[in-house]
This record gives sequence, structure tokens and C-alpha cells, in this order.
Amino acid sequence: MPVGVLPSLGPGQGVGNTVGLVLPGGGARAAYQVGVLRAIAGMLPGAHNPFPIIVGTSAGAVAATVLATEACHWHRAVDSLERVWRNFHVDQVLRADALSMLRSGAHWATSLVSGGMLLPPPAAIFDNSPLRSLLERNIHWDHLHTSVRRGALKALALCATSYTSAASVAFFDGEPGLAGWERHQRIGRRERLTLDHLMASMGVPFLFPPVMLDGEYYGDGAQRQLWPLSPAIHLGADRLLIIGVRSEQGAGVNDRGRAAAESPTMGQLFGYMLDTLFMDQIYANVEHVARLNQVAEVAPAAVPGVHKVATLMIAPSQDLREIAARHVRSLPRSLRALLRVMGARGAGGAQLASYLLFEATFTRELIALGARDARRQADELIEFLGGGQLARTIKLPALTLGG
Repeated sequence: MPVGVLPSLGPGQGVGNTVGLVLPGGGARAAYQVGVLRAIAGMLPGAHNPFPIIVGTSAGAVAATVLATEACHWHRAVDSLERVWRNFHVDQVLRADALSMLRSGAHWATSLVSGGMLLPPPAAIFDNSPLRSLLERNIHWDHLHTSVRRGALKALALCATSYTSAASVAFFDGEPGLAGWERHQRIGRRERLTLDHLMASMGVPFLFPPVMLDGEYYGDGAQRQLWPLSPAIHLGADRLLIIGVRSEQGAGVNDRGRAAAESPTMGQLFGYMLDTLFMDQIYANVEHVARLNQVAEVAPAAVPGVHKVATLMIAPSQDLREIAARHVRSLPRSLRALLRVMGARGAGGAQLASYLLFEATFTRELIALGARDARRQADELIEFLGGGQLARTIKLPALTLGG
């Protein structure tokens, strides 16, 4: 079997035409997702929103929200996303000026030395209030219901993690007939979505503060998200386009093919942790869906309620750590100093930096890469999104599925 291809479904067999878009987290790496969306918009000039169901987690939740709230003007929404990401600067996301970083460091030091008696521990390393202000100015939540009412959207889901129940919660809104769900440690809860839901989804542990929702604190949605594709499937998607943010070779702490000379530093391990948090569950879940498709093909009565779901994943063709390494110097000096203190150097250091590089030089290169990668799969994308026959239904970088 060719690497990365699982032909578990025959052409169009039993697969509906409702397309769901799944956007996982990835910090500044989410610029890659914008590039893929830019290319898709170019492939479908004049078309209506091709993604009636949209699910976003962490940084991916921002693009998901913009696309959903402006689904009636889908091409305009993509233009708006690209414009923001092409001109990003760190200070639009977090306070990284020298004074703010010194205050944060002093707060941590005072809390540590006094055992929390003089000052309680900070909620997070960074203050992301600039990001909240940016989103408050640019997202129009009332447009979400307009998109649903006009038939341009079925549902939007934003995923967060409850620090009380330890459940992965998909907060969703959409068409009136959609019902919530509850499984082991994963819940679908219908609510009127707000900026707080979006900020909660992006509450990366340690980096950004948690957010209070309905009497519970919530953080980044990827933390307990063992089945990241399930919200889109619960909401009625038959075909899932997943835009990842990691290449097949960009997962380790050390440079590829080079033996480790010393133990990984805290900064390298933190980058590794973020990479694991945002992408490993996606790959595992896609493989699981492939297996369920095989069951539905050969023994549909074996698992009641299982139906075929076609998935297509697009992921970076280049190692984003290498790209990030070329742009680290564009970060504010104070943030570079913090990375040095954490020992964020080499491939592992670039891995951490790639999640914080909200700078135009980096994001523009990722947008261009995403657009190129999508155009290489143009025929397959157009067929997949247009409800065409599915000769191949699973595409996964560097994953071989045996029989």
C-alpha cells in the first residue's frame, strides 16, 4: 500500500456531501492554515462557503470563528484572515515589551521567594489582552446567526478543556435542530458563542491564562481532546478536511538524523510538549476513523450507528522548525531573551519559537507554503469539496496503515 493513502472506501460509496473543516491549534503556525484556505478560495472563485460545519481549537479557533461569522461572504472572510496574518506582530497577541516582561519576571520571582505570601502566582507567563482586543474589534458574533439563517453555515464549534471536570467540551452554535452529546470526557454543549469561548479555547497552559465560563475555568481545547474529529462528525459532517500544522519530519526535539549530544533543555521540552498537544491526537484520530470506515465497509451491523466519514489532511511539506529558525531574530529582544533563558536552542528551540513567532516575516512564509501545498492537491481538493467520487479518502503524511 502506498505511504499515506488508505483506499478504504470505494468511489463515493456511502459518503455524504456535508463537508466539515477541522482547524487544530498551533500558535503562530496557524498562518499555514490561512495559506491553505487562500488557495482553496482561489480554486473556487465565486463559490459559496464550502464548509457548512467548522470546528476550531486553540489558534485554529480564530480562523474557524472568522470563517463562520462571515460565511455569507466567504471569500471576503479569507481575505480578511490573510490580511491580518500577513501583517502580524507579537505585540498584537501578547505584551512582550521589556517593561511588561520585567514586571512578569518580578511577579514570578516575588511569588516564588515569598511562597505566595506577598503575591499569588501569576495566572500565566504572558498577558494576552492585546489579542483579546484585536479579536473584539474584528469579530462580529451577531453575524454567526445571520450565516445560519441564510443557509451559509450549519454549525461552528470551539473546543476548550474544563479544569473542573477534565472534559473536552465542544461549545457549538448553529441550526436549531442540532443536539448536544456526552461521551466519556468529551461533551458537545450548545451555547451562544462569545469571545470568552474563543479565548478559553486558546488558553495554552502556562503561556496564557484560563477563562471562566459558566462557573468553571477552561483552557486550551487540545489538552484532553482525544477525539478531535468527533465534534464535526457529531454535528453532521460526512467529509472532513483537516489542515495540520506539522510536517512529517518536524516532531522531534533534536535535528533529524543527528544524535542527541546532551539532555533536552526546558525550552526544548516545552516546544515538544506543544507539538504533542496540538497534533498527535489528530493523527491518531484520522487513523481511527479509517479503521471505522473499514468496519462499516465489511460489517456495517457490527457497530450500530457507525457510518463512513471521508477525511483529507493537508500538512506542511517543509519542517516548520527550520523556517522558524530563520526568523527568530524578528521576535522582540525581550522575548528572545526569555527563550535563551529557557534553553530554547537548536531544532527543539525553534520548535518552541515557531508557536510564538507572530511576526510578518514568519507568517508570510507559512501562508505561501500553505498555498503551495494546497495547489499541489488542487484536483483532489476540488473533487473532495465538491462531493465527487472518492477513489482515495485518507491522506496522511508519513503514515502507512497495514491490513
